[in-house]
Amino acid sequence: MSTNTSLSFSSRELRDLAVAWAALGLAFAIFFAGGGTRAVAAVTEGGLLGPLLVSLLTAGVGFLLHELAHKVVAVRFGQRAEFRADYGMLFFAVMSAILGFIFAAPGAVYHRGRITEREHGLIALAGPVTNLLLAAIFLPLLFLGAFGGSEFVGLVGSRGVTINVFLAAFNMLPFGSLDGKTVFSWSKIVFLVVFVPSVLLTLGLFVFGGLF
Repeated sequence: MSTNTSLSFSSRELRDLAVAWAALGLAFAIFFAGGGTRAVAAVTEGGLLGPLLVSLLTAGVGFLLHELAHKVVAVRFGQRAEFRADYGMLFFAVMSAILGFIFAAPGAVYHRGRITEREHGLIALAGPVTNLLLAAIFLPLLFLGAFGGSEFVGLVGSRGVTINVFLAAFNMLPFGSLDGKTVFSWSKIVFLVVFVPSVLLTLGLFVFGGLF
């Protein structure tokens, strides 16, 4: 296995990361504003800047750090890895948000080189685990907002927890090209250790937390 573990970014990769971050922030801001005419009304009233900032700090960060985690671990295992934005899917994310729902698949980290099944599994696992860690980081902001902090801080915390827990659960589904399928193929135990808590947390937020 190669021992080259240097982490670098090409100009194209940096551009793709920036475009994906901005497009996701816009898509989620429109979605949370209610989509369609409600989002247009928010723009005309100057009320979309706050939601855009919240979305950039939560959904945008959650998606991009998920992908960058794949890259970091892949490079650690001697892979050549680079993020590529899917501009068609980013456009679809914005359009779907305008229609009142959202489907976001900003792109992916592509890596190549010789790799073991365990290393492949760990690369896949890095994304969902990063989302769970981000949810834990956002959690104190949620409590700060709930107990006398600013409304903005509370909203960042709420959205940060919700989006990242959902991303972890969704990406751990053992189907198609999702991370869960790769992890499941490598280790059923590791899959269950991450998948089950992610799903339970998502259901808990939906049923008891009222965050969705």
